Amino acid sequence: MKIVGILLLSTFFLSANTHKEDATKQAIVKIYSTAQIPNYQEPWSSSMRSSTGSGAIIEGGYILTNAHVVANQAFLEVQRYGQRKRYIATVHAVSHQADLALLKVEEKAFFRGVTPLSFGTLPSVEQKIVVYGYPMGGSTLSATIGVVSRVEHHVYAHSGESFLAVQVDAAVNPGNSGGPALSHGKIVGVVMQVIKKSQNIGYLVPINMVKHFIDDMKDGKYDGFADIGLGTQKLENPAIRRYYGLDENTSGKLINKVVHNSTLAGILKEGDILTAIDGHNIEDDGTVEFRNHEYTHFHYFVDAHQMGEQVGLDIIRDKKPMHVEAELKHTADDMYLVKTTRYDKVPTYFVYGGYVFSPLTRNLIRSTNKNRLILSYLASRWQEKEKSEVVVLLKVLASDMSRGDNDFGMWPIDKVNGQSFKNFKEFYEKVNAVTDKYLVLEDKDGVKVIIDREEAQEKQRSILKKYTIEFDKSLDLRQ
Repeated sequence: MKIVGILLLSTFFLSANTHKEDATKQAIVKIYSTAQIPNYQEPWSSSMRSSTGSGAIIEGGYILTNAHVVANQAFLEVQRYGQRKRYIATVHAVSHQADLALLKVEEKAFFRGVTPLSFGTLPSVEQKIVVYGYPMGGSTLSATIGVVSRVEHHVYAHSGESFLAVQVDAAVNPGNSGGPALSHGKIVGVVMQVIKKSQNIGYLVPINMVKHFIDDMKDGKYDGFADIGLGTQKLENPAIRRYYGLDENTSGKLINKVVHNSTLAGILKEGDILTAIDGHNIEDDGTVEFRNHEYTHFHYFVDAHQMGEQVGLDIIRDKKPMHVEAELKHTADDMYLVKTTRYDKVPTYFVYGGYVFSPLTRNLIRSTNKNRLILSYLASRWQEKEKSEVVVLLKVLASDMSRGDNDFGMWPIDKVNGQSFKNFKEFYEKVNAVTDKYLVLEDKDGVKVIIDREEAQEKQRSILKKYTIEFDKSLDLRQ
């Protein structure tokens, strides 16, 4: 009888575990996306691309997935585990910064019989996880098991911004994107990216980033992750520490730039030493201890706040300690000269006599190797009061009026007829306001491109027709 009792108990636990696993699978979704992909080298054209990804049904009737799974989408369908019917879905909210998105399905039948997955906590190193999704190599649901390898800041490939990420050794492949990573039956991260030519190095968007995104969207508006607009330098070198009079018990980062439109402008100064954030000590390499014996970039405690909240900063100025509070009001796009990677919008451009102009974006830099060194340098620069955007001569369409200029491409412009400009909108207005015989474009080194205005206007239509360009400017400029 005792043996029979043990067998019955084992059967009960096996049945319970099987039911729990099946309930988890019911919440895993395959996503079919058709996207309209802009061509940044020919901004008047685009192409269509179909792809698949993964997602998970969570509370509130949402599907949680990656932003890059649904970026530039024109049509979305979703399919439940164990079903063949596809349902039309729409994007409810998206954070291209954090590579996260929430989808909605109007048909209630899609959610019938599903128990939404719940959220866990930030996993620890060596914690076991299971990754669910629909990767390449088959069409049915895949589950791979692994452990958390490390937790630290990493560049998110989708946005190019750096946030906390969870590295795992579970097999992650194309198609896994957007799928949940579970531990103890709860979501601890969302599959984001993999390092190519590596052995099982994948990354998750951690659950604290997911919760921040969802809390942000509760008011129906995405505010994003804040940037405090400070340029900082490590203080690991002994000479620089002696120069600023730091003793062995003091660590931090040197502030070498305060962006002009930061909320800290006029409060902090170049030469201040940033020693702590929200009461957490900043090390000389710029890291903070976010868990016992675990360190990551000090911006971790900025990312923990929602926009509009206050973050506390401890500094040393002229060898005296100070405390300041900063309101979080800006994202990285408000601070950098070149905006982060753009999605869900068509490129801005205009054509003038076969000369094609565009604001410099990271999409544009990614699309070509031309002039990459100079453009990458500009992408690392902060905005200034007089300059918030870079404008480039994207390319020159060959014609009899542009002979000799066809080598110009991805060329940053500094002046229009001797006048500087702040951004692309001001550049566009200045070009259209020129009444001189010639339009004179100039870079920082004094190199010039000269365009005969009358000839450009006369030949504009024929050049557009030759290159099958329907409009001489993007929709935002036409409106």
